[in-house]
Amino acid sequence: VQLQESGPGLVKPSQTLSLTCIVSGASIASNDINWRWIRQSPGKGLEWIGAITFSGITYYSPSLKSRTSISRDTSKNQFTLQLKSVTPEDTAVYYCAVLSGPWGQGTQVTVSS
Repeated sequence: VQLQESGPGLVKPSQTLSLTCIVSGASIASNDINWRWIRQSPGKGLEWIGAITFSGITYYSPSLKSRTSISRDTSKNQFTLQLKSVTPEDTAVYYCAVLSGPWGQGTQVTVSS
């Protein structure tokens, strides 16, 4: 399975960050394969953002839940992260990954005016 994050590298404060994870080598609707978003901010550890299951059920980090939405497009075999009302503290490398499996290479997102 291979995953590739796609999206803008620069987002302005208060805007919505939108990233897409393009999956190859497996169907995102395959039984028992679940998918997640993680980020790592400068000088900080990894932070779990949320997940979407093979059946489309979503789970979110309590600290980000009010601003986060994860969705999927099974026809394109990809899933998407939206993070609303971003601040500079949302600057991080964002990763998509298989739950307990491979990760994408990550994409740097900077929140700055």
